[in-house]
This record gives sequence, structure tokens and C-alpha cells, in this order.
Amino acid sequence: MAKSASFTCANCGAVHAKWSGRCDDCGAWNSISEDVPLSAGPSSKGLGATRGKEMPLGDLASEDAPLRRTNSGLGELDRVLGGGLVPASAILVGGDPGIGKSTLLLQAAAAFATKGVKAVYVSGEEAASQVRLRARRLGLTDAPVKLAAETNLRNILTTLEKEAPGLAIIDSIQTMWLDTVDSAPGSVSQVRAAAHELTTFAKKRGISVVLVGHVTKEGQIAGPRVVEHMVDTVLYFEGERGHQFRILRAVKNRFGPADEIGVFEMTGEGLGEVANPSALFLSDREAESPGSAVFAGIEGTRPVLCEIQALVSPAPAGQARRSVVGWDGSRLAMILAVLEARCGIPFAGLDVYLNVAGGLRITEPAADLAVAAALLSSREDTSLPPRTVVFGEISLSGTLRPVSQTESRLKEAAKLGFETAILADRSKTGSAAGMRVQKMPDLAALVGDIFGAG
Repeated sequence: MAKSASFTCANCGAVHAKWSGRCDDCGAWNSISEDVPLSAGPSSKGLGATRGKEMPLGDLASEDAPLRRTNSGLGELDRVLGGGLVPASAILVGGDPGIGKSTLLLQAAAAFATKGVKAVYVSGEEAASQVRLRARRLGLTDAPVKLAAETNLRNILTTLEKEAPGLAIIDSIQTMWLDTVDSAPGSVSQVRAAAHELTTFAKKRGISVVLVGHVTKEGQIAGPRVVEHMVDTVLYFEGERGHQFRILRAVKNRFGPADEIGVFEMTGEGLGEVANPSALFLSDREAESPGSAVFAGIEGTRPVLCEIQALVSPAPAGQARRSVVGWDGSRLAMILAVLEARCGIPFAGLDVYLNVAGGLRITEPAADLAVAAALLSSREDTSLPPRTVVFGEISLSGTLRPVSQTESRLKEAAKLGFETAILADRSKTGSAAGMRVQKMPDLAALVGDIFGAG
């Protein structure tokens, strides 16, 4: 019987029974390609003739040697990795084109190499002369990093087996190809097969492998989602082209906390570390400005303060606009509905623009109260009290819910000179780091006490 073929969308990973020009799940065009099996599995017939070796079994009480990590000396990178580089780990790094992925990883390779880790940088997108030109600009020409330009995965694995480095950087996984897979480089089959071979090689040889991945227009790493499941760590390098700030965010980490961030600043000499991102994000903020609120958030294990900006203006004839940068647009719609239904503050006929300053992207619901405060401040053309931070989650009933790590948020705010905190009732503030705390039971209290609106 002929073996049935399957087809996979490179954009969303959906599996289809037959090829079509458009994916039914995500709507992408020309993203579906045929899956080519890597090899035939063991047949159910004659299983005795194809028996494998017995695998050793242990129990949960077995004790393994502690993880031996290697620090690069780049504190922000080590933080995101969970304390340093773990041997035999596979790391996937994604980001927009031109955001600085190659610059970051070339600096990381040089940093690990100076710490005694044998590093190999393999570029499939640039010639070796182009990488050397970047190294010269970054002042890394003296770093003991081995360099090659190659896309044939068989040649790469053969070289890595001979050289036996401690760290191998593959830039990028979409340019690699296996001659055993009958499809073009960058296809679903090639990306999955290449990632599988490199991850398996890393585990068997004890080599840490870093894979660079392209992203789709939605910001997700291109290729099948199974690649993210294969690797140990998935990092996203984020940032706006108009800002010099770059954020390295861990969305998966088997050896450390997820959602940890490292903050870098893009300069002419490469990426510089930002030890205190809160001060950097608030450096250009005006002391008193309508439509501005300072949010005390938590990114991974680190408290980060940032400015949330809102602009509410009369809309021209037609439907009012809702524009959001750095936050969830559906959550903004929820906050506007709660303000109107529970507090009697209408936003009909008004354009609403919301922005998180500095190019930071916020995901935690603790920003609800700061967003509401910024919206009210802009609508009423009234500034919040000076040196005030705001955080708390808003429920659909309009009540405020406490958030986690309140004391860490307050300590970071006090360190930067803030004196007052507006937060939800029942929040555990401890000593409150010497700050004046205003606890609000619900959103209506914020509207009446702070803005006098209603």
C-alpha cells in the first residue's frame, strides 16, 4: 500500500491531508509543503528481529551531579540563560531581521571564548569576510573564535565532531540543509530535520548549540512549532527600530526561570549591557505630564519600572480609533469597558492611543491600574501626583486585585526616588520600603480620589 503523505504549514504548523495554496488555519499563502519522513520506523511485524538495546532505568531518588554552568561575563545574557551556559544544551534565538541577533551572538561567542570555552561560529547567511568585518567593528578580532561559512549540515556536523567545541552557534537554522531530505532549505521538513540533528548532536557530544531562527510577520519563530519543543531554551530578541534598547526575553528555559529579560543598548560599538533598565526607561520622562503613569512591573525575577503613555482625543466623524503599542489591545478594550460600565466614564467618540515607552512589551495584568490611570489622566487633562507608581489588576466588576511580589516592586520604586504607590487593597506591602501607600478597593475609588472625575 502506498504511504500517505502529509503537508505542514510553515507559518503555523497546521497539518493538512493535501497541498493547497492557502492554509485554512492561519490564512498564509504558499506556506504549505510536503513532509518527507526522515527514516522508516520499526515494523510491527517481526519485532524480534529489530529489537533495540535495553535502556538503563533509574528512580526518582537518584542523585545527579549539579549543573556546571559557564558565565560569559555578560551579566544580562547570563541572567536570561538562568545563570550561565549549560553543557549539552540547545538554545533557539529568534528576532526580527536587523534587530541585532548576529551582533549579540558574535559578542557572546567572543565572551565565552575569553572564558576558556572553545567557540565556533557558523554563518549560513553571510560570507566569512562579512562576519570578520562585523567583528572588526565590534573590536573582537583578537577573540579566539573559530569561524566558518557553510550551509551543508553534514559538513558542519563532521567539523564540529572533529573540533569538539564547547559552544557552536548556527546562524541560521533556516539556511541549513540536509541532503537526505528532498526539499528546499527553509522548508518545514528541512528546518525540523536540521534542528533534530543539531539537538541530538548537542546531547550526545556535550556541546552547547545556539540556533538562530527567523520570525514570521506575527513575531513568532518561523518553521514548525516542534522545533521549539526540541530545544531546551527559547529566547526572543525584541526591540523597536526607532529605539536603541534591545530586550532578550526567555519564553522557555529548562535550566532557569522563563520570562526573564536582559536589557541591552545598541551603540556604534555593538550591544552594551543595561544594568538598571528602570532608570533607562524613565530617563527622558517629564516630571508631570497628563496621560503618563509609571508602572512597577516584574519581568522574570527582576522588577522593572516603565512609563505608560496614553492620549485621548476627540475622534473625527466615523468610528473611534484604538491603537496600542507594547500592550494587549484586547485588554485595553476591557479596561475602557470597565471604566464606562462601572465608573461612568464614557470613551465613545474618543480616539485612544496607548504606548509603553522605550519599546518594552508588557504582558502581566498588573499593568491594568497603571493603564487606567494614564487613560483617566489624559481624558481629564490632569497629571498624577509626582513621584507616584501605580500597579494592580482590574476585574470586570471594577474591583482591584492584589498582584505578586509587591515588596520587590516597591523597593525598586523607592530606589529610583518614588515616594507614593497606588495599588490594590489587601496587597501585602510589608515595610513598604518607606513609601507612602494608597490602597484602593476598586476603580471608582481611583476615579474619585485621584481625579475627581465621574
